[in-house]
Amino acid sequence: MKNLAELQKMMKAAQEMQEKLQKELAEMRIEGSSGGGMVTVVLDGHKNCLEIRLEPEVVNPEDIEMLQDLIVSALREAVSKVETEVSTKMAGLTGGLKIPGLS
Repeated sequence: MKNLAELQKMMKAAQEMQEKLQKELAEMRIEGSSGGGMVTVVLDGHKNCLEIRLEPEVVNPEDIEMLQDLIVSALREAVSKVETEVSTKMAGLTGGLKIPGLS
């Protein structure tokens, strides 16, 4: 029975760690930009888009395709940064182990 109690304690610790990580991800704010900062996208750690900022001079009704490309580029950069940050946090919390449900 001692092993069962230790397993339950370990499972509780893992659950608390996962809850803490989920909260940190929700509070995280990561920016990606393109066009020399003309377009900025802000994501949280769950990759939810929170904000898109456009400098007025990048909004040209004659060249919508360029604006679309800049938004896509800024979004890709932000997603890449989120993935890097989440991987770093996970490695720190788990000591590099890949634990199902936490990655």
